[in-house]
Amino acid sequence: MWRYLALAALLAAGLGWYLTGAERIDAEALGPHDPDLANGERIFDIGGCASCHAVPGSEDRHLLGGGRRLATPFGTFAVPNISPDPVHGIGAWSEADFASAMLKGTAPDGRHYYPAFPYPSYARMRLDDVRDLFAFLRTLPPSDRPSPAHEIGFPFSVNRGLGLWKLLHLSPEPVLDMADASERVRRGQYLVEGPGHCGECHTPRDITGGLDLSRWLAGAPNPEGEGRIPNITPARLRWSEADIAYYLESGFTPDYDSAGGGMAAVIANTSRLPAEDRAAIAAYLKAVPPRE
Repeated sequence: MWRYLALAALLAAGLGWYLTGAERIDAEALGPHDPDLANGERIFDIGGCASCHAVPGSEDRHLLGGGRRLATPFGTFAVPNISPDPVHGIGAWSEADFASAMLKGTAPDGRHYYPAFPYPSYARMRLDDVRDLFAFLRTLPPSDRPSPAHEIGFPFSVNRGLGLWKLLHLSPEPVLDMADASERVRRGQYLVEGPGHCGECHTPRDITGGLDLSRWLAGAPNPEGEGRIPNITPARLRWSEADIAYYLESGFTPDYDSAGGGMAAVIANTSRLPAEDRAAIAAYLKAVPPRE
């Protein structure tokens, strides 16, 4: 009997090891691509890359040496250097390395990335947009600033366990079924659910730290400390599409208040988008189901 129990335990361990492995994108599967740098910069802006990865205190939003620290219930995560520096940044990465990081949450050495890096949202991005973003990042100035280590205790320090987390929370499928929506709403859906990763702050999380998609965009505790991130579904956000689009451009609300805190950094990025993208985001936010 013990022999069979040992065999069952061995099979279970093998299955667990298989299921928790990190996925990569095969370089041969990428095919040819002519990078569009203008689109890469557009994705850079909607993705808010500078908000997290720019060197703290630097006036150059394109100097992506990292260094910010993000305190969470699971540990403190250090934002890495993603500049083209070949030693401390991603200058030695291949296009497949970058696509694997963005779409699969997998590092070049095969480790799982922690989802403080919002790859669960980036997993919904189009591959061509990811490739254009990578090409744009390679045009930016290198930084030799070393990426500091995360501060994570057991059991969250067991990297392989993130494979199980990904089984629960990593999917390239859209959050909402909006196949019959207008082209503008579908564009807004892509920007919000994918590169814009708006749900990462505006959606509450479950006990595992994954987004509770049943309460999509219904507001959540502020990950930076005090207060709450607001509900931006039509249940609470009563602004018109024009009001939302103008806020994303100027930072001013309809009642003449202005964006503050982390949202001010978001506005610094969305203000650089083409007007049609801000209008698309507004159209999507008016079309999502209201959540109290």
